[in-house]
Amino acid sequence: MSATRVRRLGTDSPPSRASKLLQNRWAGLAGLLVALLAPFVDATPYALSVMTSAAIAVMLAAGLNIVVGYCGLLDLGYVAFFAVGAYTSGVLATRLELPLLATVPAVIVVTVVAGIVIGAPTLRLRSDYLAIVTLGFGEIIRITANNLDVTGGPSGIYGIPHLVEGPVAFYYLTVVVVSLAVLGAARLGRSRLGRAWRFVREDEDAAEAMGVHTYRVKLAAYVAGAVWGGLAGVLFAAHLSAISPGSFTFLSSALVLMAVVLGGMGSTPGVVVGAVVISILPEILRDLADYRFFLFGVLLIAFMLLRPQGLWPARSKEVP
Repeated sequence: MSATRVRRLGTDSPPSRASKLLQNRWAGLAGLLVALLAPFVDATPYALSVMTSAAIAVMLAAGLNIVVGYCGLLDLGYVAFFAVGAYTSGVLATRLELPLLATVPAVIVVTVVAGIVIGAPTLRLRSDYLAIVTLGFGEIIRITANNLDVTGGPSGIYGIPHLVEGPVAFYYLTVVVVSLAVLGAARLGRSRLGRAWRFVREDEDAAEAMGVHTYRVKLAAYVAGAVWGGLAGVLFAAHLSAISPGSFTFLSSALVLMAVVLGGMGSTPGVVVGAVVISILPEILRDLADYRFFLFGVLLIAFMLLRPQGLWPARSKEVP
């Protein structure tokens, strides 16, 4: 197939050098290499904690990208699945004294059930109505955790065991798990189910008319995103060794959604970059004290104005 047959939507001009660089398949490996070499640059406890938190944020963004970027479902309560995963692993590890790794199958089952329970009645809604309902479910999960004895109430759960000993080893474990999760999300996006998600995102009525069972397709996206969020919750619980309802507020959902939009909805490398920016930028601005979040907001607005399609937008191709 000649190069002239594949063109970017909305233009007949050839791609620029910058776009070719962004579309390079080796960019992902380069990013992974940077993550693996980062501890050799700065291995202080603070730097490792920030980098580990950024990696967990990448996994959350990859999961939400399945829901928002691939399928076009506006979810404002994604932190609910993050909380379900963290609390499930935390309760099983502290109450039953199970190794944290042994709680992963239970976390997957519980998050799948939570995705079905929350998604089944809500995914028949669209647009703003869906966003409002998912926001409500996110708050319900947080308030429930705040009022149950088994979850420790407002104090949360403490003494959660580590997956591995040492911050460096845990950072590398997190990078490996997150890399597999990002790769899995990307493969899902290129699968037959991923194409169905894009059809629903572009025009749900047309997709249904063409024989796509839109409700099942949307529920599959919601459940897949729930599993990604739950597994990120396990890493979060292992990272901090303590969780509480204050860690799962609406602000967390908003920041993850911001990472997806900032990076480029539907773009796997884009959401990785967006999550890293959202995680690292406040720490870079920490010396500004009270003005840190003000400047953080100003920079995000500037990014959105200068790059409305995202820092690393998804590729859109058509063959005439």
